[in-house]
Amino acid sequence: MAYLLDADVFIRAKNLHYGLDFCPAFWEWLIEQNRARQVFSIEKVGDEVQAVADELSLWAKAQYEPAAVSTFLQVADYYLVAHALAYRYTVVTHEVPAASTRKIKIPDACIGIRIKCMTPFEMLRRERARFILGRQ
Repeated sequence: MAYLLDADVFIRAKNLHYGLDFCPAFWEWLIEQNRARQVFSIEKVGDEVQAVADELSLWAKAQYEPAAVSTFLQVADYYLVAHALAYRYTVVTHEVPAASTRKIKIPDACIGIRIKCMTPFEMLRRERARFILGRQ
């Protein structure tokens, strides 16, 4: 199964669960899985990640080509879901479905077009990712 990651996966990982300073194994796992053609994202997600100048944007710049200027649809969600549909990827996001007509959440769009959507933790468990401290 191949996964397509939303910007919030990168941002929350950096800010909460897998800080670049204390859990480099998560970031190395992402790179390895990308090389193995299992974990991807899209250019617009890269744009959102790079919009903030911090260690995450520096990490992203080392992984992605410079993003093109976007003038159509300022958020990446539409492109993320469309890309997942076109290539049959599973979307990975922290977003949850919402019973609102004011904003379309990624899981709602996935449900609507019948593509898989899961949290990053579900993806990590499904792929049996292991972040084990080395011996000192």
